[in-house]
Amino acid sequence: MRCDATLKYCGGATSSMMNHMSRHHPSSSTAPPPPPLLLDEDEKPVICAEEDSSASSDIMQVAVMSPNVNANQQPERDYGERKRLKRSSVWDIFIKVDDEVHCTMCDTKLKYRSSTTSMMYHIKNKHPDTMPNDGVSLATHAEVTELITRMIEKDMLPVTMVTGDGFRELLAYTVHSYKMPSAGDITRLIEGHFHEKVEELVVQLGRVEKVALTADFWTALPFQRYITVFCSFITEDWQGKSAVLQTHKLSSDSHVTTDGVTEMLLSTVQTWGIAGKVTACVHNSTQDVLPANARTRVTWDYAACFATTLQLAVSDGLSEDLTRIIVAAGKLVKHFGRSLLASEALEQKQVQMCLPQHKLVQSSKARWDTICDMFERLLEQRWAIKAVLSDRTITNRQEAQTLEIEDDCWQIIENFTPVLATLKWATTVISAETEVSISNIYPITFSLIQTHLVPKENDVDQVSEFKLKVQKSLRNHMEVDSNDLASKPALIASMLDPRHKHLSFLTPTGRLAAKVKLHELVSKLDVITTTVGPKDEQQETLITPDISQVAMPSQVRSDTKNTMMLLLGDNYSSSYATDSEAQVDYYLRDIAPSLDINPLDWWRVNGPRFPKLATLARHYLCVPGVSLPSLLSETGQTFATMRTRLSPEHVDMMIFVNRNV
Repeated sequence: MRCDATLKYCGGATSSMMNHMSRHHPSSSTAPPPPPLLLDEDEKPVICAEEDSSASSDIMQVAVMSPNVNANQQPERDYGERKRLKRSSVWDIFIKVDDEVHCTMCDTKLKYRSSTTSMMYHIKNKHPDTMPNDGVSLATHAEVTELITRMIEKDMLPVTMVTGDGFRELLAYTVHSYKMPSAGDITRLIEGHFHEKVEELVVQLGRVEKVALTADFWTALPFQRYITVFCSFITEDWQGKSAVLQTHKLSSDSHVTTDGVTEMLLSTVQTWGIAGKVTACVHNSTQDVLPANARTRVTWDYAACFATTLQLAVSDGLSEDLTRIIVAAGKLVKHFGRSLLASEALEQKQVQMCLPQHKLVQSSKARWDTICDMFERLLEQRWAIKAVLSDRTITNRQEAQTLEIEDDCWQIIENFTPVLATLKWATTVISAETEVSISNIYPITFSLIQTHLVPKENDVDQVSEFKLKVQKSLRNHMEVDSNDLASKPALIASMLDPRHKHLSFLTPTGRLAAKVKLHELVSKLDVITTTVGPKDEQQETLITPDISQVAMPSQVRSDTKNTMMLLLGDNYSSSYATDSEAQVDYYLRDIAPSLDINPLDWWRVNGPRFPKLATLARHYLCVPGVSLPSLLSETGQTFATMRTRLSPEHVDMMIFVNRNV
């Protein structure tokens, strides 16, 4: 058509034409791919000797040609690969046996002579409901639709993306004759996955004794506020698990964030059938989420997210001088990020000075720990930065004077960074998803207050002031001087963590109060076990009856008896000691393991030795230390960004299917 060349045409083959085009008309390589061959006899079934034959029915009809294909890269080979990928959908219903084909739906046997016509005729007449849709089998169509649904769930994309022209063009190009489902079809598939996962989670929650709730408050654009309720628990084989329960939309009215939040939590607990199973609820709200009028209806304790508490403490500690230095450092980093000339010059100076070839780090207002990252990188690259700012071919004098950090400020940064690094390490430990975190809160808090936040002689004034302010803030928020400290879920968890059970960070009075509290919890567990019915008669039977049960109310009796036992000695009335009391004493006397062990692994092995304490350990060690550990990781930050683009009508369902993998 372009040069009037005449070629022989035999049996539907186009190889000679493709060769001619690649040699004499290379510009035609950018033309659209040729349509599928129209042959009288379909190709033979694809047979893979080393793969399971059942997988053959899953082969998808895909024909992809890159827009950047070079005309000299043997186009006939590319076309041949496309041809081999083309496969008749009748092989989703028929299987080949020697020189016959057998219908898997009705056991009909037909002769096979390299043609699928008879099979297509059989399907059309005997099984019309399974007829392929324009060359794409129903199985393949369902698989592609399922993959699209999974992609939307994993990436938390808006369901309406399937109506986009670009997405439809992509599918039309890569999957021939594919009929794009509507947004309603995709929504119904996601709803199906949602209900399946709901049923699985209901079964899991029915098997556990106690759970902990987490209330994560977050905001999406435009100014839509939500609370996502998570739960965490420990399974029978001592595996820590977590799951999303529900996401509620909040009003901007502050009243809803107190009374309304409590109502939402109570509604969630009731919906999932875990009323009476909740040990504590961890939240990242800066306000009191439990108003006075709701305290009688809530049976669980509340605990503030430790990461949020530390964020508030750091904010309280920042003085005007430190804030000014942070702003100046951020301005300097931003300059190197915007100026290509300065950035390239910095790379050259790094090579000349044998410094690590690292880029500068910009801090984020939302995360105080990024200030530490920014300062550490600036200190590492200090002299390379100074050399670039001093080079007048790169930075003019006026700009350099604006950007340069004075020597006394560099000294403050150098003195301040190790303090921030320590606080960052504390957040990292508490936020570890794979470890028990709540039991580490008070050991770390007291270590910060008693050691790391104590001013030193070589501290500059600004850093000393920061330490004292953060120390005071932590004391207030964590209530370390409270008379009710022993009743805090985090401290109880510390006692039930074999690494911290000695509570060496407390005063002798504080340790005594914590021990009494542990005895009290075990005594309450005895009452519950006796009421419900013992699981193991040998473990639950009293060694000697306690005659004081008739004389005093339960709580007064328990407090008095346990205190007398601690004052007069463990062996003073050993003949009247119960098995439960002995378990506590033996547990506390047992050698503490090293800090690098997982307490859940320890309880998996030692639980049979202390069955009642093992039960309490399941109740309290499941409580997380932060409202959502994963949000403090890079992956978690990606999740936090993705969820903001969800529409209000789908946000609950999409977060549920995304997080409950």
